[in-house]
Amino acid sequence: MEFEANKKTDLGKLTEALESGMQQHAAAFLSDLEPAEIARLIESLPPTKRDIVWNLVDESDDADVLAELNDEVRSRLIAGMDTADLLAATEGMELDDLADVVADLPESITAQVINSLSRRDRERLAHVLSYPEDSAGGLMNPNTIAVRPNVSLDVVLRYLRALGDLPDNTYSIFVVDRNDRYLGKLRFARVVSSNPDELVRDVMDPEAHVFTVEQSASQVARDFQDLDIVSAAVLDSKQCLLGQITIDDVVDVIREQADREILSMAGLDEEDDIFAPVVASTLRRALWLGVNLATAFLAASVVGMFEGTLEKVVILAVLMPVVASMGGVAGTQTLTIMVRSMALGRVEDSNARWLLYKEVAIGALNGLAWATIVALITIVFFSDWDVALVIGAAVAINLVAAALAGVLVPFVLRRMRIDPAIAGGVVLTTVTDVVGFMSFLGLGTLFLT
Repeated sequence: MEFEANKKTDLGKLTEALESGMQQHAAAFLSDLEPAEIARLIESLPPTKRDIVWNLVDESDDADVLAELNDEVRSRLIAGMDTADLLAATEGMELDDLADVVADLPESITAQVINSLSRRDRERLAHVLSYPEDSAGGLMNPNTIAVRPNVSLDVVLRYLRALGDLPDNTYSIFVVDRNDRYLGKLRFARVVSSNPDELVRDVMDPEAHVFTVEQSASQVARDFQDLDIVSAAVLDSKQCLLGQITIDDVVDVIREQADREILSMAGLDEEDDIFAPVVASTLRRALWLGVNLATAFLAASVVGMFEGTLEKVVILAVLMPVVASMGGVAGTQTLTIMVRSMALGRVEDSNARWLLYKEVAIGALNGLAWATIVALITIVFFSDWDVALVIGAAVAINLVAAALAGVLVPFVLRRMRIDPAIAGGVVLTTVTDVVGFMSFLGLGTLFLT
């Protein structure tokens, strides 16, 4: 909460400075912030003020701020920059950050940026761009420090001094043979605390965790979290060192995954700009509103099948929303747990059956408990035992169906290569509405008419 309060205070101070015309004060304020903080402030401003703030950012921070911005905001700022400014902003940018930015650059600028790199860096950048963005290869920084196993720590220290500037967030040195095949990791702490005459092979960690370029970014994030990794090597199929992943990269992945899970439940993209133009935002949200409308008509058609019953027993129309809403809430609880667990890699085919039994048991117990409560409330308000028994049975049936759907829908969608976080809620609501209406009105038709 303290972080959020500071964030709001920073935004308030910046907005006040801009509205009062004190641009020099705003520029001085920005110069005291970290690039990530500046990026978050830019994303929190309407488009007209973003351009003003971007022009106030110190040129030495341009590259780092661009790297921190989300894709949509970054592409809009880049569209308003001239060639010289873009080249200056990307100069000296870490290759993993440059790989993120280069996709938003105009083709003519991209060519100039790539040509400005050394031959070695061009090859490294090409490697990073050749891998999917959500893989270890797309996440890695190809800039690493590697040494041979048969040199002394004193030689390593002299080598580091000769290098001068080290790659950002470098925590370890990697050990490779003459063919660049990975042998182990040498932590800086061991370099400075061990006897300088010791050899690298005697103090390196040959068992340090590594990643292959094909592994998913979500798997990388889970391993960093579970194994308390700070940095790790990325290898190709021949065990050759290609780059490294550091904790700052993984923190970004974890944050993006959390944003994706929250926004996807509403059918939105984590890269969506909250200050995007009205028409663009409307079109993005219209898709899932349309899907939801179609499923709503499906549920309505089920109700229409029992029109005669509703005309005879009007009380059923009053109580219908109770059955649907109880199933919707119960199903959403299960669905949320399932989607979250899938994202963390905790749910797979091997344990799905046990989870299905568990959730159905929970649905059955909750169904019996709440069916009794709903039936008693119905008797109190409407003094009708028959209707109370029908709605009680319908609630029990719908809560069990909701539990089944909450477990099965994410698996089915994933098999269909559809993100359960995006489509799961719509499908689940359809299931609970249809089952709820069908069971309630069907039982009402059988026993009340």
